[in-house]
Amino acid sequence: MKLSIQKWGNSAALRLPVGMLSALGAKVGDAFEVDLSAGQVLLRVAKPRYKLADLLAEMPEQLPRVEGWDAMTAVGLEVM
Repeated sequence: MKLSIQKWGNSAALRLPVGMLSALGAKVGDAFEVDLSAGQVLLRVAKPRYKLADLLAEMPEQLPRVEGWDAMTAVGLEVM
């Protein structure tokens, strides 16, 4: 498939067709990692990297409580 570089404001852009994004499992707004080597460009969909502090910052201050959770019987490997 041939794609052409087009002007986008003061930059140049390469537009990816929707079918190509779908095949990559990507969507508008996703990030790509770019490698340049011997005149070739390799694009990879960047996997999100989460930081615990960022995830905790998104949690509500008052977490929901489950009444009687400490009296429930163990159902998995949570008991050592």
